[in-house]
Amino acid sequence: MRFLTPVPSTTVPIAGVPRRALLAGLLAGVWLAGCRKAVKLSAIPAGQTVLAFGDSVTYGTGAARGEDWPSLLAQKTGWKIVNAGIPGDTAANGKGRIQALLDEHRPALVILEIGGNDFLRRVAATAVKEDIRQLIKTSLQAGAQVVLVAVPELSLMGLVAGKPSDSPIYAELADEEKVPLVPDVFSETLSRPDLCADRIHPNARGYQYMATGIHARLQALGWVP
Repeated sequence: MRFLTPVPSTTVPIAGVPRRALLAGLLAGVWLAGCRKAVKLSAIPAGQTVLAFGDSVTYGTGAARGEDWPSLLAQKTGWKIVNAGIPGDTAANGKGRIQALLDEHRPALVILEIGGNDFLRRVAATAVKEDIRQLIKTSLQAGAQVVLVAVPELSLMGLVAGKPSDSPIYAELADEEKVPLVPDVFSETLSRPDLCADRIHPNARGYQYMATGIHARLQALGWVP
């Protein structure tokens, strides 16, 4: 677990991706996500504690320390983000560790990015969905707001074609539990070889892309200026 101290925000261009095109693509995903039933949210000012809870993609595997998306998001928002990503973690295992983190840090917001390792282990999507549902409920009961980052489903065709897509369980959970979703950002990152360290992890530029996409969604929700 890493505690991230925010530094002044800087805009880091991604080589080979025109800024206007990048933002247009990200905002299109935000607009589509916004077509779902609106969720009333409270703005989270700079200095508040946020818990980024997940697996190796939250931890930052594939990039150097400080290049993970929670670190980059902390720079953009001024939030104190606790990086609670553990490589290899599953949604099932996560249920056993999230309460202690909530009790220790009392976050205003929990960003959940988890489920990929469950899919790789061929756990049934229905079981993964219920495990993530419990993570959402536990976080909400602790008084935190919650946002889900959609994770690509395990699909041989998608991997071979280089076009992974979000598992539908994330949109279902967002609708059922009335929490916001960050769709497509992770899947789009993995569809770009130049943004990947391997087939399941972004590289430093990929984490920049993810941080920008998550930040754009949070702005659309009114959580950050």
